[in-house]
Amino acid sequence: MKEIKLRIKSVESTMQITKAMELVASSKLRRAKERVEHSRPYFETLYETLFDIAATQDHFDSPYLAKRDTHRRLYIVIAGDRGLAGGYNANILKAVQADAEGQEYEVLPIGKKAVEYFTRHKVPMITQAFAEAGALSVSDSFEISKIVCQKFLEGEFDEIRLCFTQFVSMLTQTATVLQVLPFNAPTDAKKRQSLMLYEPDAATVFDTIIPEYLAGVVYGALCESVASEQGARRTAMDAATKNAGEMIEHLNLYYNRARQAAITQEITEIVAGADAES
Repeated sequence: MKEIKLRIKSVESTMQITKAMELVASSKLRRAKERVEHSRPYFETLYETLFDIAATQDHFDSPYLAKRDTHRRLYIVIAGDRGLAGGYNANILKAVQADAEGQEYEVLPIGKKAVEYFTRHKVPMITQAFAEAGALSVSDSFEISKIVCQKFLEGEFDEIRLCFTQFVSMLTQTATVLQVLPFNAPTDAKKRQSLMLYEPDAATVFDTIIPEYLAGVVYGALCESVASEQGARRTAMDAATKNAGEMIEHLNLYYNRARQAAITQEITEIVAGADAES
């Protein structure tokens, strides 16, 4: 009975922790969703501008459109800083491994879990300066974009892919691998007309916007990933709290049975003793 009682107290303490973590995740999730909603218009506007330039200009060329055959890839991988978030970290890391299978690649990890995973698997990393995902800001996204664009222009990598978890809803988060460089320009033979004029010329504007676009994509993916992590953690902690409640119910049932058995045994001993005296 004493062991069962100690076990019940232990599970109750765990349930208080999981309930508190669920409430904290819910609070952070609201702020993260707001960041996602605020970051999307910036990215969408830049993408529309780039698409418009590539779709409307004749004889248009840019080093950011160059498609090479060697396929040496760089993956920008966004994971979490902590666990206890269900399959959030495992899903995005599995998606990277599946996409990179048979390829020569390096990674730029964002998040402590990503750094730990690729260190353990001996995957080359170009930098660990962005290991703490929770501390990254817009300026860090521009720094990442600068590093990646420079390496792409120098020919060190032929493809740049961004791996993050897309926030669909409170209960659904999807691991996504997105190619960001070379830019996927439209390949239609017939160019559409545009009334927009670019100064000094369309190619210069395009090459200038690409780093801004990539920084916006990285920041947007970071916001999506943070919201996904909090959503996954909230779901996991809610499930853990419910499981703890069920475990406490079972333990109380076992405790009552043990207590009833002890009382029955004491009554039996008293009755046996009284019969012996008589």
